[in-house]
Amino acid sequence: MEFHPSQLPVIQTFNIEDERKTQSIADQIVRMGFATQKGAFKIIMTKEKKTAKKIGFTLVNEINLGLRKTKQERDVRYWIYSHDTDHFAMVLISSKVMQELGF
Repeated sequence: MEFHPSQLPVIQTFNIEDERKTQSIADQIVRMGFATQKGAFKIIMTKEKKTAKKIGFTLVNEINLGLRKTKQERDVRYWIYSHDTDHFAMVLISSKVMQELGF
């Protein structure tokens, strides 16, 4: 990988403290038109491993399910990295948008 995911232009940032908010965030991302945006979505989540795994797994699955239901292309690229000492960041972007941006 020739770039760090934090270099991608971010359209919107969401802060998820627990996994209960994950479904509504995924629905918002799908409604906004995941593949039509000109950037990435950033999710800031806790560094507590068990909770972070649940959030990441649920978010990716709910986005894929939402894209399938709305007949949008399911081509999701994502990365998880250490945002700061207390948080992980997950960056999600469509492969098509990533190519258009030159990454």
